[in-house]
Amino acid sequence: MRFLLRLLSDDQKALCIPVCRDVKQKARDDPNFTFNIITGDETWVYGYDPETKQQSSQWKSPNSLRLKKTRQVCRNVKSLLIVFCDIQGIVHKEFVPPDQTVNGKFYCEVLKRLREGSRHKCPDKWNKNNWLLHHDVPTHTSLAVQQFLSSKNITVIPPPNLSDFAPCDFFLFPKMKLQLKGRRFDTTKEIHTETQEVIDTLTFEYFQGCMKSWETRWDCCIHAQGDYFEGDSGN
Repeated sequence: MRFLLRLLSDDQKALCIPVCRDVKQKARDDPNFTFNIITGDETWVYGYDPETKQQSSQWKSPNSLRLKKTRQVCRNVKSLLIVFCDIQGIVHKEFVPPDQTVNGKFYCEVLKRLREGSRHKCPDKWNKNNWLLHHDVPTHTSLAVQQFLSSKNITVIPPPNLSDFAPCDFFLFPKMKLQLKGRRFDTTKEIHTETQEVIDTLTFEYFQGCMKSWETRWDCCIHAQGDYFEGDSGN
């Protein structure tokens, strides 16, 4: 497991440490704590994302000519993806319409669809009404969203706004985008189709490993006195 230290402001550190200690204590007190969490975030998926150096490397013998590569040009086509998952897999996902701004009103509609998705895919959580929401979408702090969450008695697990701390940021999105790197999509429909195919390859064991890695990050944050770590979970 490889983690890279990132520096935070003093205010962010002051928030990180008690929050990480709190969720760590909740996990100790309740064996089902991480099982009950649904976590979500948003990310852009582009029509072309260059390969990593490792992906673009070529094997050749000492006497063979180096193959020339065509210079790839990034395109403007892209699509914003919002995803929610739990320890068992994807609970709800949707691509935001091209001309739609993710404001408080729109995100409330997303949360309504999330609740419907949890009713079908997480019947145990739905029937017991004990699921917890951890989300990192920028509009999560808007008044409309807060009022909606309160009206539905949805409990939010902090920290909701620490970059790269949400499981989607350090687990789901990197794994998804790694498989899309170097591939070219000319339309948003192609982006949606190929992204879905990649997501479908993620197994139950992947999501279990994600939650375990998340718990490890709580410890890393506490031990680093508020600085936290970004890197591959290794799962």
